[in-house]
Amino acid sequence: MPFHFLRETFLSTVLAEGINPEVAINHRHLEGYPREAFREVGLKLQEAGLRVTIHAPFLDLRPGAIDPKIRRVTADRIAEVLDLAGFFSPSSIVCHAAFDERYYLSGEEQWLHNSVETFRAFLPRAEELACPICVENVYETEPTMLRRLLDGVDSPFFRFCFDTGHCNVFSDAPMGSWIDVMSPYLGQLHIHDNQGVKDQHLPPGDGKFPFADLFAVLKKRRLKPVITLETHSVENFRRAVERLDVFGWLPLYDEESGSSGRQG
Repeated sequence: MPFHFLRETFLSTVLAEGINPEVAINHRHLEGYPREAFREVGLKLQEAGLRVTIHAPFLDLRPGAIDPKIRRVTADRIAEVLDLAGFFSPSSIVCHAAFDERYYLSGEEQWLHNSVETFRAFLPRAEELACPICVENVYETEPTMLRRLLDGVDSPFFRFCFDTGHCNVFSDAPMGSWIDVMSPYLGQLHIHDNQGVKDQHLPPGDGKFPFADLFAVLKKRRLKPVITLETHSVENFRRAVERLDVFGWLPLYDEESGSSGRQG
């Protein structure tokens, strides 16, 4: 949920219904709201006992950019969010790695080197927050470069967020290959569906992603990532909650833990 929607429209609903939000913070929020606004919202969420994740800015940002000025701007934006993260006590902070083989043609190794340096610089703050940074797949057609990035950073505070909708649209590799390669680092899921043509953010089952197969694989491997529903409307969010039960997400999580790990 974008920060402005949360603060201005949906905060009372989130608090009343006990919805664990993933708070998306972008450049407009960083420039348009004072620190006190983030502190006030974060305090209310914590007082309600809600589990929060954060999505960092990503538009125009490239952690592995070849141009060092672009890399510095990217690092500055992510650092701004890390500075605010303490107000929310988040379970994770999601960032885009922004690797695109068409864009970085013949520059893959430089992208990798730069990306490792960029994300390593954030590890002290992530450790201080006791909160992993999770890099998310977007335009990556297969998992190799993201796996190399995670291996290169090599930290328990640097993990992977598997986005089902992005995999369905942009990946040439099937879901099973992503889980096979990335399972040692899997910390979070972004759940949404589409028809495989464009990024639609539909509820599970309204598109073509194999959710039942995904949850079966996760159960077999005893993987229990945080689940975030990225359905982009109230109606689709509520439908997505119902659909998760149909697709078999619940057996992934221990009843003893007191938390399903599911985010709004």
